[in-house]
Amino acid sequence: MRRRFQPAYKTSEELAALQLAGLQWTVRHAWEGSSFYRRRLAEAGVTPESIRSFEDLQRLPFVTAQDLQANYPWPLLSVPMSDIVRMHASTGTTGKRKVMVYTAKDIHDWAEMFARCYETAELTRDDRVQICVGYGVWTAGVGFQLGCERFGAMAIPAGPGNIDMQLQFIVDFRTTVLCCTASMALLLAEEIDKRGLRDKIHVKKVIFGAERSSDAMRAKVKTLIGADHIFDIPGLTEVYGPGTGLDCPHHTGIHYWADYYILEILDPDTLLPVREGEVGEMVYTTLRKEGAPLIRYRSRDLSRAIAGVCPCGSLLPRHDRIVGRSDDMFIVRGVNIYPSHIDEILSRQKGIGSEFQIHLDHSDDGKDYMVLKVERDDAGKPEEDTVLAALIERAIRKETLVSGNVEIVDYQALPRTERKAKRVFDHRT
Repeated sequence: MRRRFQPAYKTSEELAALQLAGLQWTVRHAWEGSSFYRRRLAEAGVTPESIRSFEDLQRLPFVTAQDLQANYPWPLLSVPMSDIVRMHASTGTTGKRKVMVYTAKDIHDWAEMFARCYETAELTRDDRVQICVGYGVWTAGVGFQLGCERFGAMAIPAGPGNIDMQLQFIVDFRTTVLCCTASMALLLAEEIDKRGLRDKIHVKKVIFGAERSSDAMRAKVKTLIGADHIFDIPGLTEVYGPGTGLDCPHHTGIHYWADYYILEILDPDTLLPVREGEVGEMVYTTLRKEGAPLIRYRSRDLSRAIAGVCPCGSLLPRHDRIVGRSDDMFIVRGVNIYPSHIDEILSRQKGIGSEFQIHLDHSDDGKDYMVLKVERDDAGKPEEDTVLAALIERAIRKETLVSGNVEIVDYQALPRTERKAKRVFDHRT
């Protein structure tokens, strides 16, 4: 199949030149069109003429989610309002939403980026793509559909929820690709297994978005559905929406679209680049975004860059799966713990399922306590729970330096969700 949506550059030198030109354009565009950016750049002693090399990126000030909320409703608007054809907002539930605006060119670019995702996953125009994510002001559903239509496959805009309808669509419409959160995929996979539909479906690829998924969850979904591949699609409203990259069928990291944005991986405390291969915060600078350009936007998402060339031969750079957020860390007895670290430890343990919850409490003795509720594998035996819990407790204590009690619960005892699964329940406040 002809590759229609891959980048035009052929060498790393061409990419570097493209990124520098895009950086210079973005700074000038923001300076001329946005009072927020002009003020912020002037405070940092930077003008458009200051950007002469890629190293000058380090001189630019950061933008944060708090900046977007403080300047609500049109925080980064950099063109006349008459040029805006659409707005989207984040799914955040606290404070004012982060609102992004789009020109017609922005929508076109987003569609091209997303079509590249489908092409990277080696879809064809014969695929039938069931989109099981939310529509509305957030970017999920419309982004998946926009890219699908640009790519040329058939979109089935099912939206979230309504499991009976989803399963009917999968069977009747002979869906070949599912796009959903990892939690929704698990819910669908378990229902397919429970209802004996495995031989009636044709799903070969699943694209996860919006939340981190463990290896255990991915393996479970793949087995129950009978899919050949599970792909990860990152993205956030501030950078167009979902579709900023995808792992190819070799699954050695997420190829990201470096011809549309610059990605820095920085230490969230020092804001300096981490060493190669280390986990850091993902910081974005867009290269051609008109309506609401980003200059060094701190996403709070955590990942690491992957060096070298992918076995697929693509020159697109790669980052690892997103392991969590720098602001979802919790502290127990003075130790910083990320839910993703607990997830990683549990993924290595045999005999348990993919679902877990972390409960934090503060007792009368003044100490913090952590309790993990972990599902037993569907083939597990309750009489082995005590031994299994002890094994997990030792692993948690060894790797986090914090003791926690583990409760093994029945398979499917923890709630399933059509959206993002809640993992941490902090009862201390």
